[in-house]
Amino acid sequence: MKFRTDPSTIRGSIAPVVTPFTTEGAVDHDALRGLIRWQLESGSHGISLGGSTGEPSSQTVAERVLAIRTAADEVADRVPFLPGTGAAKLEETLELTAAARDAGADAALVITPYYARPTQEALYRWYATVAREFPDLPLVVYNVPSRTAVDIAPETVRRLFADFDNIVGIKETTKDFEHFSRVLHACGPELLVWSGIELLCLPLLALGGAGFVSAVTNLAPAAVARMYELWTAGDHAAARDLHYRLHPLVDLLFVETNPAPAKWVLERQGRIPSGHVRPPLAAPSDEALARIRALLDQGGDLTAAI
Repeated sequence: MKFRTDPSTIRGSIAPVVTPFTTEGAVDHDALRGLIRWQLESGSHGISLGGSTGEPSSQTVAERVLAIRTAADEVADRVPFLPGTGAAKLEETLELTAAARDAGADAALVITPYYARPTQEALYRWYATVAREFPDLPLVVYNVPSRTAVDIAPETVRRLFADFDNIVGIKETTKDFEHFSRVLHACGPELLVWSGIELLCLPLLALGGAGFVSAVTNLAPAAVARMYELWTAGDHAAARDLHYRLHPLVDLLFVETNPAPAKWVLERQGRIPSGHVRPPLAAPSDEALARIRALLDQGGDLTAAI
């Protein structure tokens, strides 16, 4: 909560941790705490929970609220905490955002409403409603068109950023790199922009981005944090080297739908007791596991501290 009053301090590698489940499928709060501790020990600059990597659409609102409280308690103001609080329903989004605020979150990550495919005006009204409801809580728009079937336009982001002081940034999870540039051009450098596309994390920093919320942090937190630190220190060659060395782990994440491959690796490494994913996701197939093992052989050295 101490970062809430100055969201410009929320920069660097924000780890979007998976939501661990027991083998029976219940949220494993002890394992969640362990993952957060590992992220902090590895140098991650912030913690997120409940974005796409956290399987939020397979959880009840009550489960998500309890996980937010657990994560906030474990983070304990050591780094910024940005839980995902968006849902397909406005009422659920407001309930989750209120829970995040009350738990001490520094900002809320609010995904564009999925499935309904709203117009740009409808998206503006959606975020305006959330912003008016929580005037003292920084809000970060979460744009991930591959999962939501809607892409928030740079002009809509500009309107929201201009009209609401508490809309402070956007997580861009689109492979259209022009979109990143157009959002920053429309809003100016004061808008905080994070990449959610792993291979665009480093390029975004050249445009003035604030950092990244990258799923590969679940496998190589120290390397991803170090990549940001090297770039900001001016050692661009070393940052690029890490960027390319991370390629196999990035490919591993998406052999099948994220986060199933990452959870399989985390269980194999003993970081979580179970790699269970909830339906409609499924554990990696035998064919996928062969590819995951091969990629882990290529990039597995980065899963250790560097």
